[in-house]
Amino acid sequence: MLDDSLFDDPARLADVDSGGLLRLAALSGAQVRAAVESAGEADLAELADGRPRAVVLLVRPGVGPAVCSLLAALAGPRCPVPLVIAESVPAWVGALDVVFAHTDDVGDVLLAESVSVACRRGASVVLAAPADGPVAAAGAGRAKLLPPRIPVPPTLSFAHVFAAGLSMLGALGLLSFDAENLADVLDKEAERAHPSHESLVNPAKSLALRLADRAPLLWGLDPVSTAVAAHGAFALGCHAGVACGVADYAQAATERALHRAAAAVGSEADLFADPEDTPGALLRVFLVSARYDARGEAFERAAARDLPSADLVTPGESVGDDPVLRSAALVARFDLAAVYLGLAAGTLNGPGWPAMAVH
Repeated sequence: MLDDSLFDDPARLADVDSGGLLRLAALSGAQVRAAVESAGEADLAELADGRPRAVVLLVRPGVGPAVCSLLAALAGPRCPVPLVIAESVPAWVGALDVVFAHTDDVGDVLLAESVSVACRRGASVVLAAPADGPVAAAGAGRAKLLPPRIPVPPTLSFAHVFAAGLSMLGALGLLSFDAENLADVLDKEAERAHPSHESLVNPAKSLALRLADRAPLLWGLDPVSTAVAAHGAFALGCHAGVACGVADYAQAATERALHRAAAAVGSEADLFADPEDTPGALLRVFLVSARYDARGEAFERAAARDLPSADLVTPGESVGDDPVLRSAALVARFDLAAVYLGLAAGTLNGPGWPAMAVH
């Protein structure tokens, strides 16, 4: 059962949050600074010697799939080289390619094999992973290793992996970002979500309350936003035990029965409907939007018009129009909201939590 009174009682929150998860979830900015420092020490600038034939983003379980999807979406269709997302290194990888990989499982056999193969074939490998274990050993002396330096649970390591990937793409000249600005934006998002701030002015608490109310559908309004929504669903599953539907809005609109049911929520018909007889009455759509241009704003307005009862989740105008900053701010908000919701619902510190090792 959800104890929503917990949100506005900082003293009780501190007691319940015995593992300090809210504090750890607020360290995204610090993770970015540490990852960029690691990238400098690993001399990622060497990657700029020549434009690669392709960049391969290896996805393994955890935060990696959403990070890789977000990196590919931010690079966009105009990226001058192919960005390939794969679970293992493709057979064609060679000396002209760059491979980026992340894992929190130091004994990931499949990834260790992929790293070894990529290194043997002369590919440039950037590895965001702990410095010990078979995965790191597979790239020893050849892969550029960016180990995590801020001790957080793997489920809260998105910022480290994201900054490592951004640093790799930045070194290749494929995507530019201001690391200090990114860290500052994440610090500000964490400050706005501080436990001492009431729900009315705390975006993470407000989001958590809305997510707890009905079955959430996270619909991204563009590829960047959809990648953010995918991480939001991951965070909610990890911390709050909440199952979410995730889709690109254009795809969701083709699921006409579900779209109609979602559109009816909040209408007069929904108001008098029996939830047991009306599936739509149990739903709440969250339109996730990291929009950063006029086209995105127009699409946002159109979607909100089609679904007037949907919640619009945006980073706010104070973040500016940089898609890297806007997407990262939303990721941090979902992480914090998921932890708040998990604490209030009692799903944290349960049987699964002790198994989540902190680096």
